[in-house]
Amino acid sequence: MAQHNVIVGVCGGIAAYKVAQVVSTLTQRGVCVDVVMTQFAQQFVGPLTFQSLSGRRVITGYEIAAHDYNPTHISLAQKADAFLIAPATANVIGKIAHGIADDILTTTFLSATCPVLVAPAMNDAMYKNPVVQENISLIKRRGVAIIEPETGRLACGSVGEGRLAHPDRIVESVLGVLKARA
Repeated sequence: MAQHNVIVGVCGGIAAYKVAQVVSTLTQRGVCVDVVMTQFAQQFVGPLTFQSLSGRRVITGYEIAAHDYNPTHISLAQKADAFLIAPATANVIGKIAHGIADDILTTTFLSATCPVLVAPAMNDAMYKNPVVQENISLIKRRGVAIIEPETGRLACGSVGEGRLAHPDRIVESVLGVLKARA
């Protein structure tokens, strides 16, 4: 596979630790992975984890060089062949559904012209909430691919739908998008 660039946007949910395996596997498969983390994601997994696995600096905020106006969210989006958001929280799903760009992840999303994949992960009641389901339907209609969550034991102790898809399934979904673009 030719060198591909993938952005992995990590949101603040306990399932963020599973995304480390996704980043590691994609990198081992020859994909150049740029990780963008929300402020809340950093409370679950540190940027150093993703930097070590991807071999690249992790983006946690806006950066604009004084000598070259090249905002990070624009430059990342321009070179991306695919954009994965995982674990996608109800908050971030709502933001991207309604064009709210108030952090590095959501501004990068709005700048992206490549295929976007979203892997939701949240409590089962939150996932089934009509507002969340409406937001998911809205982003689907706009062309975002949803990697459906699994049913299982959730971090809150309940059992239900909302568990992040298995990392292998996420990786295969991303690789499928990249293959289709080749």
